[in-house]
Amino acid sequence: MKKISFLILAVLSLASCKKFLTENNPNYGTVGAYFKTQNDFDLAVNGAYSQLRGLYNNRSAWIMGEMRSDNTHYDYKSSDQAVATVNRYAVADFLDDKYNNQTPPKWNAGFSAISAVNLIIDHIDDIQLPDASRNAILGQVKFIRALTYFDLVRFYGGLPIYKHAPLTREETYIPRSTVQEVYDLIIADATDAAAMLDAPAFPQTGRATKGAALTLLGDVYLTLKKYDLAESALKQVTAMGYTLFPNYGDAFQLNNKNGKESVFEIQFNTGLAVPQANTDASIYNFIPRMTNTTVVTGVNFNNVTTVGGFNTPTQDLINAYETGDQRLDASIAIAEGTFNATDDFTATAVVSSVNYTAPAGKVGRPFPKKFLHTHTIGGQTNDNWPVYRYSEVLLLLAESLNQQGKSGEALPYLNAVRARAFGDATHNISTTDQATLQTILLKERRVELAFENKRWLDLVRTGNAITVMTAFGVKQKAQYSYLQPGSYNVTQDRLLFPIPNAEILLNDKLTPNPGY
Repeated sequence: MKKISFLILAVLSLASCKKFLTENNPNYGTVGAYFKTQNDFDLAVNGAYSQLRGLYNNRSAWIMGEMRSDNTHYDYKSSDQAVATVNRYAVADFLDDKYNNQTPPKWNAGFSAISAVNLIIDHIDDIQLPDASRNAILGQVKFIRALTYFDLVRFYGGLPIYKHAPLTREETYIPRSTVQEVYDLIIADATDAAAMLDAPAFPQTGRATKGAALTLLGDVYLTLKKYDLAESALKQVTAMGYTLFPNYGDAFQLNNKNGKESVFEIQFNTGLAVPQANTDASIYNFIPRMTNTTVVTGVNFNNVTTVGGFNTPTQDLINAYETGDQRLDASIAIAEGTFNATDDFTATAVVSSVNYTAPAGKVGRPFPKKFLHTHTIGGQTNDNWPVYRYSEVLLLLAESLNQQGKSGEALPYLNAVRARAFGDATHNISTTDQATLQTILLKERRVELAFENKRWLDLVRTGNAITVMTAFGVKQKAQYSYLQPGSYNVTQDRLLFPIPNAEILLNDKLTPNPGY
């Protein structure tokens, strides 16, 4: 992967030069000379997959996907007014601007992934490959590009479209295409991927499959309100052998990575040798700031400076779980203890969040439990990051059917998810009123997919963001005195994030989003 990373940087460096040399430096390879064997392409595909870690599992992902919503907030620390900390607060409080340094990493990671994909597409015919191998390579990278653009367009709006790796300044510094043009590319790539990739085989390898591509396509069509096309794509996925684990928490266990409920997830593996080893440290951001995390994580680690105290589940989210919903206990735990004068935490126990009331002299601080599993090194865990699980396929399909007036047909898919959550069918939904069922489906997605970076996008997609977040902001400001008067001013402009200011300064053809 080091080879391909170098090549990506080399091409990007060339693209920013005004003058190109004609002579070849024997000390440096060129992209055209790199792809000699199928193994070279396989390494390049691995490099493209690795870019998704920065897109879906860095701080931007959960700050923008969860903390922007009513699902999570943060532990305010008055003594910590560092730029990064304040900028994370600002995103949650709707006070972010074009100078915010916490949202650009998503943009940067996304276009790094697109760049890695385009190099492969541009050079796929440099050597003769068997048809099966060529299709597998192209199918995977087109899935990655479609997934990446789908993520970016929902957060930023119109984007520069790169179908090939730019080799000149003119090809590099281009204006934003329209949202519809971006979606046209996403649909074309996802459709190609679905045609080229094989159906999943269990146990899975973690690579994209036909099931992943069709799920992405269904999600895209649902977002575009093309409900019949979403139904068609998603029904194909239900015939591919995916199933729900008997217990909700099983979907997140380390020994079930890439299991029968997984449609696509970002891969992490602490067991690989350096430099390939990679780790997920999300849980250390989500638990309270502690000089010693042993009581919570089992490992002595200081996450005060790294920094903990973010993506804290709100009481609003906890209240959304119905009585008897086993997903509450599997998703959220309580770190019980005390905050000191500098707003750092000392934990004395980890307890269930179900019907929790803090005892005298203690504070109960909730955190996302579904990403906490046994590990041996602080700040390094072996969790994969879920992008699509089969339960979401069922909920997407149920919504696409309900939106077509087929509410009765939607119920079995919704109730399959609920029966797993409650352990039986006693909490099944029976209403076929379209509006009522749509509200139920949105709430079901909230509790089923909590902390998987879906909530903000769901609120925007369904037209509920302004209403829900304005009302939530009123409650937040009544509870937290540190919130500024201008916080939670949720307007139409705030449904998108600012194009990174550094990108606009670099490329004068980029236009900012309204309000920024």
